[in-house]
Amino acid sequence: MNDLSTVGLQLIDLLAAVSLLLAFGLLIQRRLTALIDFYALQSLVLVIVTSLVGWLTGQRHLYLSAALTMVLKVLLIPILLYRLVRRLRLETSHDTLVKLPATLLLGLLLVIFAFDVARPIAQLSTAIASGTLGIALAGILVGFLMMISRSRAISQVIAFLAMENGVFLAATAVTHGMPMVVELGIAVDVLIGVLILGVFLFHLQDAADSLEAGGPASPTARLERSGPETPKPRKARTQTP
Repeated sequence: MNDLSTVGLQLIDLLAAVSLLLAFGLLIQRRLTALIDFYALQSLVLVIVTSLVGWLTGQRHLYLSAALTMVLKVLLIPILLYRLVRRLRLETSHDTLVKLPATLLLGLLLVIFAFDVARPIAQLSTAIASGTLGIALAGILVGFLMMISRSRAISQVIAFLAMENGVFLAATAVTHGMPMVVELGIAVDVLIGVLILGVFLFHLQDAADSLEAGGPASPTARLERSGPETPKPRKARTQTP
């Protein structure tokens, strides 16, 4: 392995670590616009990693995977999520079910667990970037922690998309990418899922004033739906002689 390949492998490990840091950024953020920004940045890092692996291994189909990721995850899906947030007038997502210090502690424990699980698997793999498997698995677990620690549907969908980024990074690092048919199918499924989410939330906003997944509508929303109470007419008293 020449010096250029060694530098490329080190750059892949560095970018994978940046992807994990962005996953922690998603975990601690409360603003929905910041969540979308972090997701787009994580997807951009994934594009660079995929291109580097394709250059080092000579797998030309990885360039197509990187281009598809760039179009869908860096451009199209964030634009759709931005429009959804602005349409619903959601800026801050105060939907964390676990306090921030406890969330970070759980995230660190999941990272340690992921590296411990991935170490024997990475040793059996012959891929050039198999060392990033632990980072990819840690990103998946951190995304899962974000999903179960949030109550709003939009935050949970962004967490699911971050988990899908971790799966894609693991497949790229260990197996040099999934078959193109599988990648296209997953990309279409993710895009359709985001579109269905938008339609679902629009109807949910019309039905209730609360967008929390499974949460009851607020008393204000129930009052607005029921309308103001109309006073009952009083019966005239008849005086007996």
